[in-house]
Amino acid sequence: MAAIAFDGLTKAYGDLLAVDGVSFEVDEGEIFGYLGANGAGKSTTIRVLMGFLSPTAGDARLLGHDVTDEAALVEAKRHVGYLPDELRFDESATGREILDLHAELKGDERSGELLELFDPPVDRKIRSYSHGNVKKLGLVTAFMHDPDLVVLDEPTGGLDPLVKQRFADFVRAERDQGLTVFFSSHILSEVRRLCDRVGIVRGGQLVTVDPIDVLLDRSGKVVRIVAREPLDHKTLAGLDGVHGLEASPEGRDGHGFREYTFTFTGDIDALLDVLAGRRLVDLAIEEAPLGDVFLRFYGENVDHDDTGGQR
Repeated sequence: MAAIAFDGLTKAYGDLLAVDGVSFEVDEGEIFGYLGANGAGKSTTIRVLMGFLSPTAGDARLLGHDVTDEAALVEAKRHVGYLPDELRFDESATGREILDLHAELKGDERSGELLELFDPPVDRKIRSYSHGNVKKLGLVTAFMHDPDLVVLDEPTGGLDPLVKQRFADFVRAERDQGLTVFFSSHILSEVRRLCDRVGIVRGGQLVTVDPIDVLLDRSGKVVRIVAREPLDHKTLAGLDGVHGLEASPEGRDGHGFREYTFTFTGDIDALLDVLAGRRLVDLAIEEAPLGDVFLRFYGENVDHDDTGGQR
């Protein structure tokens, strides 16, 4: 049984289709990243899954339960941890009081170790919390009852790099113990680091679902060649799989070297055959940034931040 299943899920607001015919499944025991630009429909999909919005058409199932069946959904959510993108805790309460409330509602198996890991200031009132501290408290509430599935909407926003790394290590370890994780993100480096599979959504429509390694293969390799003499530009540009070939002018750095850079999705052996016998100073073939995936699916108007994410 799939942990999560969408079948033709559609959510409309008048003439606006926020989610348009989305169909895919999340397997038990995997980390599935739901990737898309802001406004692509990620949060709407999650809100329907959690029963906060009713679908206009299609179906969604959470741990095998129809999300439109209120009694079944209540039963399913006993085994689900949830972290919304926008957390709204009672600002007059302390973090400890928030945890006590959640413990009464759904139980508490793990808050001690989670507090040690994420370290929110539980003795202070929520009104004094930074965005990062609110998110850390939210992570504790999402995992404290030891759920079988966690649904996380932009889980690392506001976290500092050290806590992000702790979160990544924790989630991978939990996955290895059988936990299923479904999370939305627009931070590409986060998806690369965590996910087994990724679904990309654009304008409410599912563009692709792929294992992360397949997605990386589709984005190709970045190739950098430094040659002592000019290469045959036409031959190089005509090689199957060469994209965006750029060549530096002659005399780079005063050494007379030529530099060539491009994205390559072809056969590496074919590339090496073309370069055989050439007088090379340097050759680097590296994994392309996952940001190239967004360029393929969203076009050139993508603004990346320094973590590989998109604003």
